[in-house]
Amino acid sequence: MFGGLAKSLFGSSNDRYVKSLNPIVQKIAGFEPSLLAMTDDQLAAQTIKFREQLANGATLDDLLPEAFATVREAAKRVLGQRHYDVQMVGGIVLHRGEIAEMRTGEGKTLVATLATYLNALPGLGVHVVTVNDYLAARDAAWMAQVYGFLGLTTGTIIPNLSDEQRRAAYAADITYGTNNEFGFDYLRDNMKYERSSMVQRPFNMAIVDEVDSVLIDEARTPLIISGPTDDKSELYMQVDLIVKQLEAADYEKDEKQKSIILTEDGTEKAERMLEAAGHLQGQNLYDFENTQVVHHLNQALRANMMFKADTDYIVKDGKVVIIDEFTGRMMDGRRWSDGLHQAVEAKEGVEIEPENQTMASITFQNYFRMYPKLGGMTGTAATEAAEFFDIYKMNVVSIPTNVPVQRVDEEDEFYKDTQDKFRAIAKKIRVHAERGQPVLVGTVSIEKSELLSEFLVVEGVAHKVLNARYHEMEAHIVAQAGRASAVTIATNMAGRGTDIQLGGNLEFRMRDEFPELEAGTPDYDAKAEALKIEIAAEKKAVLEAGGLFVLGTERHESRRIDNQLRGRSGRQGDPGLSRFYLSLDDDLLRIFGPDTLFAKMMRNNIEDGEAIGSKWLSKAIETAQKKVEARNYDIRKQVVEYDDVMNDQRKVVYEQRSDIMDAATVGDVVVDMRAETVNTIVGDACPPNSYPEQWNVEEMKVRIGEVLNLDPPIDDWLKEEAIDPELVETRVREMADAAIEAKAAQLDPETWTSVEKSILLQNLDHHWKEHLATLDALRQVVHLRAYAQKTPINEYKQEAFSLFQRMLESIREDVTRTIAFANFQMQSPPPLPDLPDFITTHFDPFTGEDNSNDIDAGTLGLIQTQMPPLQMAQPQPDELSGDPAAWDGLVSRNAPCPCGSGRKYKHCHGAVTA
Repeated sequence: MFGGLAKSLFGSSNDRYVKSLNPIVQKIAGFEPSLLAMTDDQLAAQTIKFREQLANGATLDDLLPEAFATVREAAKRVLGQRHYDVQMVGGIVLHRGEIAEMRTGEGKTLVATLATYLNALPGLGVHVVTVNDYLAARDAAWMAQVYGFLGLTTGTIIPNLSDEQRRAAYAADITYGTNNEFGFDYLRDNMKYERSSMVQRPFNMAIVDEVDSVLIDEARTPLIISGPTDDKSELYMQVDLIVKQLEAADYEKDEKQKSIILTEDGTEKAERMLEAAGHLQGQNLYDFENTQVVHHLNQALRANMMFKADTDYIVKDGKVVIIDEFTGRMMDGRRWSDGLHQAVEAKEGVEIEPENQTMASITFQNYFRMYPKLGGMTGTAATEAAEFFDIYKMNVVSIPTNVPVQRVDEEDEFYKDTQDKFRAIAKKIRVHAERGQPVLVGTVSIEKSELLSEFLVVEGVAHKVLNARYHEMEAHIVAQAGRASAVTIATNMAGRGTDIQLGGNLEFRMRDEFPELEAGTPDYDAKAEALKIEIAAEKKAVLEAGGLFVLGTERHESRRIDNQLRGRSGRQGDPGLSRFYLSLDDDLLRIFGPDTLFAKMMRNNIEDGEAIGSKWLSKAIETAQKKVEARNYDIRKQVVEYDDVMNDQRKVVYEQRSDIMDAATVGDVVVDMRAETVNTIVGDACPPNSYPEQWNVEEMKVRIGEVLNLDPPIDDWLKEEAIDPELVETRVREMADAAIEAKAAQLDPETWTSVEKSILLQNLDHHWKEHLATLDALRQVVHLRAYAQKTPINEYKQEAFSLFQRMLESIREDVTRTIAFANFQMQSPPPLPDLPDFITTHFDPFTGEDNSNDIDAGTLGLIQTQMPPLQMAQPQPDELSGDPAAWDGLVSRNAPCPCGSGRKYKHCHGAVTA
């Protein structure tokens, strides 16, 4: 009560914060007259002036008012758009590394130019992150006009670019791209073998568009780069047949947690069937030998009982294609991990593609926390403000609209079942469409959108369906959703990236109605003028009919998604209307809603087709949504906790790789590894404070031979009176060092360094990949420790640390062994075999769902997993001109001379004469 009174008197903390920025906005406005008087060249020269001021000790905050005013003037001249004062407030918020919550249609794309330009002035690069490739390319092309006018360069990261193109895009002052592309490039860079082949620069600042979608919705799904493993398609099909014979009583499923387990009877039935099929070792399904079969059985259970066709995936052209739960888009090329995708393929009877093994992974939380400064913008962030601060230390600031919102948000209507609800919705749509009002209908799945479409056909309402099946037509359908009497059914409208303009969109109408005309020609301009008049008249009619009517057929798990749908109406002060229709069959009410007594009362007291509306019911729904949001937050927090463990190790490994690549020589590292390995071998055979007769001499001899390729006279050393483990260790180490020095003398120092780097990096990568697979397996089972009254995350940390120590020991030993046994011949090596495409995925480790908003395939060329050969294949003598003087520059100095003498080129025809 007192909080409400204080808020009414003094305003909320958000209102006070926004008000505190007004003096800065006034300062920005003060520069407008002087900038207005400048010529284009003088305005463009502002960038040079700002950079000189930075070099002389000025800070970005010092430059902010004049820099923002400069961008405003440039946008006015280049785009014909002038930033509003509220957009200036949004720019300040972004520059401070906070989240600007701005309603749909308030010009977030233009707001980003302010903070982007200012933070790009030091020349360290600014990344602007979007949710899909279309928006990255569109926004970059659109806003590059402003940046280019002011002398800054702009790059765009989209799929299927070469490394050279990516490097050039990252070298630009401002780089646009999707969250997935930035994350995958980071992982790929840390699989490269030379610093020069890496594409990203050190991180400086990122501005994330649709920040709630990227940092919240997709944050529980790690980015993963994986490669194929052995084919087990036969086992998947046989286990799938067994699962299909199980009955409902044989398993228990929890829809809240998206988990499923066999009952005791179900386990026994599965054991008998697996035994008959020859897949069970021993009598017990949960014996250690059956771990692999249990894994396949669990995934087949989830695929058959938890995942539904046309909701979680569709079968298209003989392939299982994932549907994104937040956007309703098809995820072509994306696959569930851990064998789940193969289990769904077996269920649907399509060709089963091999599983994949993780090569590198990172969560968005840990990726974006690497940026020294991170800002974001979206239409809906306030409901997750606590999570943004807990995870990313970012405050959410609600920016007021430029024009007051006129949309009316009506109370929800409740119906007994889905049929009644859809019948009422279809009638309601017909009424509004007949009066000329456009209607945007939001559904939560393809199945629901197609069911509603059938009801609308019965009512005789013309409509268009926008869902994963028809995403090719997406932009065209959305662009015309604001025309008079247009009815558009959309499966989730989050992050579609196209504004719904009342009366229609001129650009898309020209493209649809006059595809043969070319922009800029007299015919095109004449038709465009005629259409402009039509669109203006139609917009007026739509405004009189009440603007866009947004109708939700179901509440989403998250209030943000509902708000995003509502936000499509009432753009920039337009009138609008929104209402949600619910029934007791809706998933949210069924799984998370009020208890069954309430449901029974509702069913018994509502007549068929009768609707009720109540603030108490709406409150109950909001409470259910808060429950789900809290549960999802817990899941995301758990992902962060587990990935933080891996992140510490990832940093160590990636820093080690970086140091190896940058080092002029890595001899000291290799020598230290060899010394540690010798210490371990001798220490294991000769325990501290023991006598020589207690030493395991035979084991030590075997290990020294296996690892160091040596046969030291240990028996003779044991005859000495003063022998001790330290002396044995010193002698073995000296022998090993001498053997390696002799081997190194066969090659020139440059080649030897290349050999050592190659062996170091390949061993590091191999063991890191195996370590990731082990940690994945550990995370799957560590929760069982809770039954022993232990905290799973603490157990995971301890086990992961031990595994990491063991990995480092294995790397040291393998590097030492490889160098000790390697034979080096100075000749061109055989060509490397062709490598398969590695797969980039973005899957949820808890539910198996792929939450990527990037609809491209994601296999962006080959990732080199072996060091390049020491010498590349050289031109053959018949490929070179007959004059040896012309060979210089075509033949490597350290390569065999093409004349056939057997000597190096630099000692033969390439010798430098005085």
